[in-house]
Order: sequence, then C-alpha cells, then structure tokens
Amino acid sequence: MKSPKQFLIDNLRSIPDFPKPGINFRDITSWFINPDCIDVMTDLLVARYKDEGITKIVGLESRGFLMGSVLSRELHAGFVLARKPGKLPVKSLSESYTKEYGTDSLEIACDAIGPDDVVLIHDDLLATGGTALAAYKLVEKFHPKKILISFLIELTDEGLHGRDRFPKDVQLDTLVTV
Repeated sequence: MKSPKQFLIDNLRSIPDFPKPGINFRDITSWFINPDCIDVMTDLLVARYKDEGITKIVGLESRGFLMGSVLSRELHAGFVLARKPGKLPVKSLSESYTKEYGTDSLEIACDAIGPDDVVLIHDDLLATGGTALAAYKLVEKFHPKKILISFLIELTDEGLHGRDRFPKDVQLDTLVTV
C-alpha cells in the first residue's frame, strides 16, 4: 500500500513547458478535483497540527484559502484572509514584497490576530518563498504567541530555495517535496 504522501505525488499533474519552455508546472488542482486527495491532505495536515494549540489559520490569497479554511474547521481555529491590496473593507496592516516582475502586497485586517494567538500561515506552494515570507513578516506585526507555516507542496527540482529565506527557528512544513 502506498504512503499518503506517495498517493499525492502519484496524483500530481505535471505540465511540461508551461508557462514557458523548460518549466515543468506542478498543477495541484489535480488534487482538488479528487476527493480522496482532499481527504489525504486534510488527514495529514490535521495530524501534524492538532496538538500545536493553533487559534488562527492565515490563508494566502487565493489558493491558501482552500485547505486553510478546511484546517480552520478541523482545528476549530479562526480563519484569517491574507488578501491582495484593496480587497479588505476594514482597516488593515500590509507587507510589500518583490516579485519577478515588480512588487505586490498582502493585507490582513487589523483586528484579525492578537498577542495570545498561535498562528498557522498556510499556502499551496513554496517555490521562491517571496509571498510566504511577506505573509510571515505581516503576521509578525501582530506579535502573536507563535507562528508556524504550512505548504501543500515545495518545489526544489528547479533549484528553488524558498525555505532558506525564513529564519531557522520557524516551524515550516510541507506535505510533499518535488
């Protein structure tokens, strides 16, 4: 019988030469169309985080919203949206970051996280780490008790080193590394 992680790897769609020649795009939407994959992801994530005392899940726009909201329900934690600029209707804190072709920002509502919170930042993919690092810096502005970071998949096969951008003491986990 396959391990749960091998099951996910076997169900991961790879699209060669997308979005440009030489790139092997790892398409996790193949996991979301398969309810067995959703169950496996949920079970693995809940098993990993059930004893961490998490009070808030921060989901990064937009694919971090998918499993982040499932985790929020399963761990009985609040769900916090980390949105692109101008999408939140309330006062928010923001953090800017550099992308391949410019800059972008993430915003979180000012009242979303408190000093007693244990926060799990969740996103779908760790590649270069720019967006997730911005989310980490943004959550730090709220001075929570603890910050953990979770990804569904980490890409290392293209020589990406996103994990290396984070402080060494940050608990950063991925379900699958390719």
